[in-house]
Amino acid sequence: MPKIKVRLFANLREYTGAKELELEAGTVKECLEMLCNIFPGLKNMIFKGENIHPYMNVFLNGRNISELNGLGTALNPDDEIAIFPPVSGG
Repeated sequence: MPKIKVRLFANLREYTGAKELELEAGTVKECLEMLCNIFPGLKNMIFKGENIHPYMNVFLNGRNISELNGLGTALNPDDEIAIFPPVSGG
């Protein structure tokens, strides 16, 4: 399985205490599930049932996974996933 970088932002970073991690996974879904296994509280933050919350943004190498193959998008060595929760402010 390829080793990829996962970058976390906002409350995800606060919850995990990490701004980035390296994980090995074959698809975006496997990567997110692995992340949720390491930090169980993330599951409710990222997923709604089997899908990603509609307000959660997940990017692979700068492209929204919704423009690719969604959770089934295959990963390659040195890919980077960025997870952005909703942010508000003024």
